[in-house]
Amino acid sequence: MSGSNNPYNGSFGNQMSATASLGAQGAPAPAAGSYITDTTTANFGKDVIEESRKQPVLVDFWAPWCGPCKQLTPVLEKVVNEAKGRVRLVKMNIDDHPSIAGQLGIQSIPAVIAFVNGRPADGFMGAVPESQITQFIDRIAGPAGADEAAEIEAVLTEAVELLAAGKLSEAAQLYGAVMQADPENAKALAGMAECMIAANQYQRARETLTDLPEELARDAGIQAVLKKLDQIEEARKLGDPVALEHELALNPDNHEARLKLAKIRNVEGRREEAAEHLLLIMRKDRNFDDDGARRQLLQFFEVWGFKDPATVAARRKLSAMLFS
Repeated sequence: MSGSNNPYNGSFGNQMSATASLGAQGAPAPAAGSYITDTTTANFGKDVIEESRKQPVLVDFWAPWCGPCKQLTPVLEKVVNEAKGRVRLVKMNIDDHPSIAGQLGIQSIPAVIAFVNGRPADGFMGAVPESQITQFIDRIAGPAGADEAAEIEAVLTEAVELLAAGKLSEAAQLYGAVMQADPENAKALAGMAECMIAANQYQRARETLTDLPEELARDAGIQAVLKKLDQIEEARKLGDPVALEHELALNPDNHEARLKLAKIRNVEGRREEAAEHLLLIMRKDRNFDDDGARRQLLQFFEVWGFKDPATVAARRKLSAMLFS
């Protein structure tokens, strides 16, 4: 997409531009460095035990006189910051606060203990290399990217529900947040275009899906939205639906008028009615337009989606007609 095609501009832009990256509920992620704190004996329960019920917490037991601690600390902080919130690091000076280390049986430092769900889960001792720290965090918190992928999927699910409920601005805000975190997310691109279609912004919807990388452009969801736009453009040229209904009242076997009306009802969102018109043509004349009613119905299915209730119902009737 070119800058002029950027869907963050325009009617939805003011709401979306404030969301630079995903955090909880699409909020901006914390800044680097906020994943690291110091703690005391009095605050250990809050900083470590309670916090570890939300996400893994690494506790770095160290002392100012400890040479290996000075080697480990900058590497440990670097890896934790690069983990971007998958874990938190809490540092405890055992000279000032020796009791917790004593309770855990720590006899040499540096020692790093991972707490998960309020309990010690794993740990290591000594100034280990960066690669081992990364492997340790992956073992405790899961592979890098897993949490973000799950969060993005949850945001997309919520956006679909908002769009279905007609809450276009709210849905667009979530799709925009995902697009900023993952600019080539096909579901977010298709969803944003759907928001624009629902707002009658057909040209902007098409521009949103123009000039995409080849692999992304072939995505089934994006292709379905483009076909939907094609159907809308075609339906706008088919005439007045009232006039078409009048023609059918005079001649129910006017299959060309019925086919046009089906296309119009489809873009109006009256999917069941659109399908019934096509099924009726098929019952009366499978040869019309070289089985054009069936081919048109299959094109509707591609846009509606396999699980859409209208698709399920019409496909059942189509199968009964073809195989009875």
